[in-house]
Amino acid sequence: MPQTKQKEEWVKHYKDQLKEFFGKGSGWYVSQSAGNIKLEVLVNGKKESRTLPYKWSKSGFAVGVEEIKQIFKRFHTGKTTTLAGACDITSASNSTIETNWEELFTAYKKFVPQASAKTWGKSYYKTSEQLEKAIKPPVLNQVERLMAKKKKPTNGTELMMQALEPWEQGSRARQISRRVLKGFLEWAVLNAKLTANFAPPAVIPEIRDDKRIGYALSDIQILSLIENEPDDKWKYVYQLLAVFGLRPAELKYLRIIDGELWCTYGKSMGGKKGKKTKRRKLSPIPLKNIDGKAIEFNLIKRIQLGEEMPPLGREGETAMALRTHLRGWKLWKQYREEATKIDEVLVPYTFRHRYAKASHALGFPIKNIAEAMGHTAEVHLENYARFQPDGTTEMYKAAFEGIAA
Repeated sequence: MPQTKQKEEWVKHYKDQLKEFFGKGSGWYVSQSAGNIKLEVLVNGKKESRTLPYKWSKSGFAVGVEEIKQIFKRFHTGKTTTLAGACDITSASNSTIETNWEELFTAYKKFVPQASAKTWGKSYYKTSEQLEKAIKPPVLNQVERLMAKKKKPTNGTELMMQALEPWEQGSRARQISRRVLKGFLEWAVLNAKLTANFAPPAVIPEIRDDKRIGYALSDIQILSLIENEPDDKWKYVYQLLAVFGLRPAELKYLRIIDGELWCTYGKSMGGKKGKKTKRRKLSPIPLKNIDGKAIEFNLIKRIQLGEEMPPLGREGETAMALRTHLRGWKLWKQYREEATKIDEVLVPYTFRHRYAKASHALGFPIKNIAEAMGHTAEVHLENYARFQPDGTTEMYKAAFEGIAA
């Protein structure tokens, strides 16, 4: 076929060019691997290979052939005795000369549409103007700084380890920065923006802080908060959070659909890259008073009538608004002290924790509780496994009932 013949001609052209450059009996060859150019070396009976980030195409060879020549030269300078080392040195020496990092980051931004302008500036990259006010530049700015140094990282592992140094091991900020950088490097290497040696490592050693255990308010404590709250709008908020197990951010996403209450908030799903929670139908668990009687707040009807909530801040600031309102309150401080005594913390999600605890007490399956709360079963168990009935304790109680310890 004419097309095949044309393809064979350009392949022969570049192979002949490299063969002449390598010299007779060099032991250096190029072949195709998964659609990319593969470089192979056979020296002293030992074979090494490296797949390069260039397509097995005429345009791919046009760019890649010069790098292959540089790799060959560095292999024979005596500075390295391996093909991998020669490839790393070559890519490192070329990367900052040819890379406009700000343009590269701008191109990557199109591939993370879920990152708002605020999130991009906070966790990804700041412009030179924004950097003037920044205490700690985001992780992609750290990459730009490191790759401009004379002694720069030569591979993805070195780059990640050095770029993450400003953040404390185990901190949430470091976890976010690691995820951002890993995503960027995967995209850059996959799209041949950076050479293959800059692919991120599968694992980076991390020390993680133990996750804080959130305190679950009791129904009586929540009813006491409602009773003592002077502002009816905030009373309404407490009722919604507790009865429906809402995240504070979800207060702005409540909708009545066919007479039922739904939450349309989309939150990133734990363990599901790029996935967000779908809208869900909300199922109430009424608060009960000291006599065990369920309290009716008529919440769905009040939502239908458009009852107002207090000012809850901008997008993403609802939990902060709730925390700010509660933290100076004497009753809230009392609950915080009670939580501290059992090594737990009182947080705006405390109302939601109550819902999880009540769901487990009712004996609902974990899958259904997770669905009602808008997260995966894995995330639910990570956060709320402590609320599962303690079968071991109950078994021992039953075996020795009536016998004093």
